[in-house]
Amino acid sequence: MFRSLVFLLLFPVQVAALCQGQDLRPLLTEDEQVALQQQVAETPYPEGNHWRATKGDEVIHLVGTMHLTDPRLEGPAARIAPIIETAGYLLLEATAAEKKELEQRLASDPSILFLEGQTLIELMPKGDWDRLVVALKARGVPSFMAAKMRPWYVSMLLGMPACMDIQTMTEAGLDATLEQVATANAVPMAPLEDPTTLFRAFSSMDMPLQLAMIRSALMSPESSEDLFETVLLGYFNENHAELQIALELLTPHLAPMSDIDYQAVFEAMNSRLLDARNRAWIPVILDATEKTDGHIVVAFGAAHLGGENGVLALLDAQGFTLERLPF
Repeated sequence: MFRSLVFLLLFPVQVAALCQGQDLRPLLTEDEQVALQQQVAETPYPEGNHWRATKGDEVIHLVGTMHLTDPRLEGPAARIAPIIETAGYLLLEATAAEKKELEQRLASDPSILFLEGQTLIELMPKGDWDRLVVALKARGVPSFMAAKMRPWYVSMLLGMPACMDIQTMTEAGLDATLEQVATANAVPMAPLEDPTTLFRAFSSMDMPLQLAMIRSALMSPESSEDLFETVLLGYFNENHAELQIALELLTPHLAPMSDIDYQAVFEAMNSRLLDARNRAWIPVILDATEKTDGHIVVAFGAAHLGGENGVLALLDAQGFTLERLPF
C-alpha cells in the first residue's frame, strides 16, 4: 500500500476504472456551461493527448498520460509503442529508478509526509475532523495515523474514491507501459524533474491553504466517485482543458468550502503543481532534443499539456510547430 501511495503522489492527475460514477459536467448550470465553453475557447491547445512539436530537424512527441491502469489504454499504448521503439530518448515525470529513490527517501525521512508537533485533531475544526475520520476509514486509513499526516498528503488520499483498489490500479499505467517499451528497445530514459519536486511544491504551501485542500476533497462517497468518473471521461475524450475548468466549477458544489478557499486552492494547484513545473521542464526537453539524434518522446500527466503555461504553448513560444496526432 505504501508503494502505491508514493506512486500516486508523484502525479496531479488521478483516474481509475473500478468505480461506478456519472459524468458531472451535464449538471453544470446554464451559466456555468457558458462560462466553461468561453474559457475553453480562450485556452491554447485545449484538446489532444498526443502532439508532435517540430523545429528544423528537432522532433518531439508529447504524450499526455494518466498514471493508473485502465483497459482502454491498451489501444493508445499500442499506437505509441512504435514511436518509442525508434526514439532517441524518452523523458518521463519519473522513471522506475526515481520512484525507488523516492520510496527510500520517504522511508528514511517520515517528516516529508507527517507532521511534527501539532496534529490534525488540533488544527482542524471538530466537525471537519469527524468527517475526515469517516472518509479515511473507508479508504483503510486509521484515524491515529491520519492525525499525524500533513494536510496536503491527506487531500491526495481523499482524491482517491473509497471504491478504488489502490494496489491493482497502480501496478501499471501508460507511463509504466511506455517505460517498458523503452527498456525493451534500449531507448535511453531520464526524468523531467527531481523526484521530490512535487513534495517540495506541496510543502511550500502554508498551513491554512493545506487545510483548505482537505476541505476541497472532503465530499460524499458518491460525489467522489462521480468526480473520478468525470476525470476519467475527460481524459479518454482528450478534453483536458474542459476537464480542468469543469473541476474548478464543480468542486464548490461538492465540498464544504468557501469561495475564498476554493479559489486559493485552485490557484495554488495550477501555479505551483502545473505552471511552475511546466516551465522547469522546457529546458530539460530542449536539452534532450539538442543532444539526441532522431525524435524524442516526452510523456507526462495530460493536465500539463494545454493552457497559456502548458507545455504545448511553451514549446510554441520556443518556435516549434505543433501538430495534433491520433492517440
